[in-house]
Amino acid sequence: MAAITHFSQSVMPVADQPRADRLLEGNPQRHTWTHYETADEALSCGIWACEPGAWRIHFAADKHEFFCVMEGLVRLHDEAGKVVEVQAGEAAVIPAGFVGVFEVVQAVRKYFVVCQTAAS
Repeated sequence: MAAITHFSQSVMPVADQPRADRLLEGNPQRHTWTHYETADEALSCGIWACEPGAWRIHFAADKHEFFCVMEGLVRLHDEAGKVVEVQAGEAAVIPAGFVGVFEVVQAVRKYFVVCQTAAS
């Protein structure tokens, strides 16, 4: 039987840092608490936190992310130079195939939902 997943449940975080070949500024420590993931890994939800820094990102053609910032400020820079800021209380979607820079301006904590679909 399927059960509701409440984010107050304790889960162990996974810590990492941006790959050296993608790193642009700082060397931020990132923590991911995955609270829910489907067996096929097509859907993943949880909480993500990160220190200030910036790195290049390249989303797969089938990977979309919705996120809502709880604390802090991030900037997303696309290849054309457009910058979108998302701060505490705001939400955004990083679409499949997005290429650009993810910049953490102020230490951030956010909810995330990553969905992988059939590539278009």
